[in-house]
Amino acid sequence: MWPVAALALAAAGDRRGRRGVLRGASTAAAVLVAGGVAGRVSGSPRVSAITRSGAVAAFVSGASLELPLAAGPLTGLAIAEASLRARSTSARRCDLAIGSALGAVASVAALRGWPTPPAGGAEAPPSPRRSPRQLTDDGAAVTIVINPGAGSGDGALREEIEQALPSSVLLEVDDNLMELLDTAAHQSAVIGVVGGDGSINAAAGVAIENDLPLLVFPGGTLNHFARDAGLDSVADTVEALTERNLARVDVGRIDGRPFLNTASFGSYAELVDMREKLEPRLGKWAAMAVAAARIVRNGSPTDLIIDGEQLSIWMIFIGNCVYDPPGLAPGFRRRLDDGLLDVRFVDAGLPWSRTRLVGALLTGQLGRSRVYRRLVIDRLEIESLDGSLRLACDGETFDGGQTVIVDKDPVGLDVYVKM
Repeated sequence: MWPVAALALAAAGDRRGRRGVLRGASTAAAVLVAGGVAGRVSGSPRVSAITRSGAVAAFVSGASLELPLAAGPLTGLAIAEASLRARSTSARRCDLAIGSALGAVASVAALRGWPTPPAGGAEAPPSPRRSPRQLTDDGAAVTIVINPGAGSGDGALREEIEQALPSSVLLEVDDNLMELLDTAAHQSAVIGVVGGDGSINAAAGVAIENDLPLLVFPGGTLNHFARDAGLDSVADTVEALTERNLARVDVGRIDGRPFLNTASFGSYAELVDMREKLEPRLGKWAAMAVAAARIVRNGSPTDLIIDGEQLSIWMIFIGNCVYDPPGLAPGFRRRLDDGLLDVRFVDAGLPWSRTRLVGALLTGQLGRSRVYRRLVIDRLEIESLDGSLRLACDGETFDGGQTVIVDKDPVGLDVYVKM
C-alpha cells in the first residue's frame, strides 16, 4: 500500500512530491534500521509493532513537511492501517501510538540537518524598476530564447509557451546561444530564456549588460535558480509576468563572470570538464558518476592564498547568497538579496583530510570536523600558487587568472518571480 501511495504522491506532487517521497522514505528507513537493532538487543516482540508504526508515521510526517496538502490523506491512510493492524494482530494500541509518536519526532528532528525549503521560493525585494510599458499579458515585447538541448527544454515546453504568450517571439538555439540572446536584447523589452542553469546564467549576463529584465522558464534538469525564484512550471513563469512580479536579486561574480547560483574551481571544474567529455557516450548522470569517482581517486589539492591565508584545498563551493543546509550538499536559499557569499571548502592541509571528511559525512559530524570550513562574507580574493585557475559557474567552465576576485555585481538583476 505505501509504495503505491509514494508513487501517487511523486506523480501528483511534481518536484515537491518527489522531494516529499525522498524525505519520508529516508526517515522511515532510518526508523526501520534503528528499530531492527533495538529489537535484536531487547528481544521484545513489542518492538516490531512500535517500529512498523514508527516507520509509517515517519513517512507520513516527512512527506507532509514537503507537501502539506498531502498531510490529510496520508494521515487518514495511516490511521486506517493502524486500526486494521490492531484488530487483525496482537499489536497493542499503546505500542502503535508510541511508534507513531517516535516516527513523527524522528521526522521533525531530521529538520535540523535537512531543512525544508521555503514555500513559494526564496524571498527577494521588489525591483525599483517598473515593467516595460509595452509589455502585455500575451507576451508582446518579449523574446524568448529556447535551448532544446538543456534537460527538459523540449517541444512540449515550446508549445505551452506559444499558447500562453502568443505575442512573444521564440528563438531556438542551435549552437548560437549568445548570438540569439544578443538578438533578443536588441529587439525586445524583456529577455526570456528556456533552459538549464547554464543557459539562464548566460541570459542573466546579457540582461545585466543591456539593463533589461529577465523572464526565466524552468527548462533544465535541476533548475536551481528557477526553483529558488518559485518557478516550477511554465504556468508559474507566465503568472509572474502577468502579475508584473519583478524582483531585484543578487548576482555573484567570479573573475568578472556573473553567476546566479554557485561558482567553484579546482576539483569541481575538473569534474565538469570530464563529465562533458564522457556525456556523449554514457549520458549525463552516468558520466557524472564516473567523473566523480575518477576525481576522488586521482584528484589533487589546489594550493591557494585566500584573503591572505595560505591553504591547500580539495574542493570549494561558493554560493551566491547563503544556502541551506550546512555541509557540502547545499540545496536552497531563503533570500536572493542578502549581499553575501557562502564559501565552503575542504582543507587538504590536515593529515588524512579525505578520510576524515568521509568519516564526518557518515557520522553526521561534518559541521564539527576540522577539515570542513565555512565563510560567510561579501568579497573573496584568491591567489593560486599553481598557476591560472580553471573556474566554473553554474555548471559552465572557463579559464581564469592566477588572481581571482569573487564579489557581487553592484546593481544586481531584475527578474520575474512568483511571490
